[in-house]
Amino acid sequence: MKQDAFTQIAHLGIEISIDAKSLDLASRDASLFRVRPEAVVHPKSEEEVQQIVRVIAKNKTHQSTLSITARAAGTDMSGGPLTESIVMDMTKHFSHILKVDAKTQSATAEPGVYYRDFEKATLEHRLFIPSYPASRELCTVGGMVANNSGGEKTLAYGKTEKYVKSLRVVLSDGSICTMRKLSRQEWSNKKELKTLEGKIYRDMDTLIQKNLSLIHYMKPDVTKNSAGYALWNVYDPTDRSYDLAQLMVGSQGTLGIITQIEFALIKPKPHARMLIVFLPDMKRVAEVAQTILKHKPESFESYDDHTLSIAMKVLPDLIRKMKGNLIKLAFQFLPEAWMTLTGGLPKLVLMAEFTAESEEQAQRLAESARKDIVKMGITCRTTRSEEEGQKYWTIRRESFSLLRKHIKDLRTAPFIDDFVVHPNQLSDFLPELYQILNPYKLVLTVAGHVGDANFHIIPLMDVKKPETRQTIEKLSKEVYDLVLRYHGSITGEHNDGLIRTPFLEQMYGKEMTALFAQVKNIFDPQNIFNPGKKVNGDFAYAMDHLDIPIR
Repeated sequence: MKQDAFTQIAHLGIEISIDAKSLDLASRDASLFRVRPEAVVHPKSEEEVQQIVRVIAKNKTHQSTLSITARAAGTDMSGGPLTESIVMDMTKHFSHILKVDAKTQSATAEPGVYYRDFEKATLEHRLFIPSYPASRELCTVGGMVANNSGGEKTLAYGKTEKYVKSLRVVLSDGSICTMRKLSRQEWSNKKELKTLEGKIYRDMDTLIQKNLSLIHYMKPDVTKNSAGYALWNVYDPTDRSYDLAQLMVGSQGTLGIITQIEFALIKPKPHARMLIVFLPDMKRVAEVAQTILKHKPESFESYDDHTLSIAMKVLPDLIRKMKGNLIKLAFQFLPEAWMTLTGGLPKLVLMAEFTAESEEQAQRLAESARKDIVKMGITCRTTRSEEEGQKYWTIRRESFSLLRKHIKDLRTAPFIDDFVVHPNQLSDFLPELYQILNPYKLVLTVAGHVGDANFHIIPLMDVKKPETRQTIEKLSKEVYDLVLRYHGSITGEHNDGLIRTPFLEQMYGKEMTALFAQVKNIFDPQNIFNPGKKVNGDFAYAMDHLDIPIR
């Protein structure tokens, strides 16, 4: 960071960290990359956020590389919060739950609140946000909004975009804007404002109305998507309402700094039973998936034979991850161990969880689905308790991360980790996917949200090897070519960041990505907010910042 801006921020009394430990911590997230910032600022109030943004905007004209990137827990897998300039840490001071209202089923929180704390507070009122990701114990609500997160319950309840009621945002001139759903008259009133906020509303109105057909034509025809800016969510023709908060959701901090979030909440169903389906091959996966989806499971997950094989290799660690009697838990895994020894592993294991207000009702739902699968001549079973279902969740969630600890010199490499296609295309898509993956002979698993046909592939790779860069580029293009041939999306939950922004033009084409660039320019004409994400992606830059360990 150039000295002028640094000095000005320091003179304002704003907390700044420039020590090696703080910079190293902010240089990584859960992605492949390492980008070292010049400083980390820790604002204590919304006013300090405004002051920081104004300093950056003022100095940008003669310090072209100056920018600000908001960061929370750093669980992002795309390189979204990484920057060479200034990181704004939101976890140290912007970590307050401001209100939980059981009557309106809503809650207001600052972006640095950890989801685990937020959920604990809302569950006291028997309410929660169901769009939490797998990193629920580590992530923040601000990160969930920035990435438009989803997870195991998204199939039934939707992504984070569905639960954001309003946002307070610091704009690129340091002013504050509250974004929420507006009637047509309220939207017109906003356009009359003689401020940056008013200009944003006027320019966005022109962009949307001029390009409405293109925007809705280019909306990915999948159940979940975090690629690009969600322009199709801004204007609702059914009631002629507008909502810029929907554009901010999933924008990865590229349009402004979120300082406060109002969420809608729902009531969780207290009881669950699971249907487990063992598929010997991929031939009928789409048919099976469609049959199960008719029964409306709350979550519908999958893992492949690689995952199950890995689970058996790390079985002692896996059992320790589960709560309860170790000997009793070990006996639960005997069927899987026998499958491994006899070479009878299923190609794909499907987990459909059904929830209800009572155990009996949950059991009936699972049994009803099981009977339909049995009629198809496919092996399946239902769990007899919620505790029994935890075995399958543990295999799905923990196997690969445990394997990583046992293999030296290899690290997780998320780069084709989040694509989405149609569930009814899986029988054709998955065999083609394995045809692409197999020649690379990578240690990997194919797991994900099969109900949404959203898959997470995270290989273990040695990033020190020169050929790793070529493998990432070549395999990314091959997989995304396949995904887009099936009219899917390159990211359902994990967003674009450093790793996928360069592929947005491949997904959307030049005309739509030009609209994304216009959106960025409308909100952030000086490019001070998290540059290089969502627009102007640079694959070579990303590869130059692979997190290569120093021996």
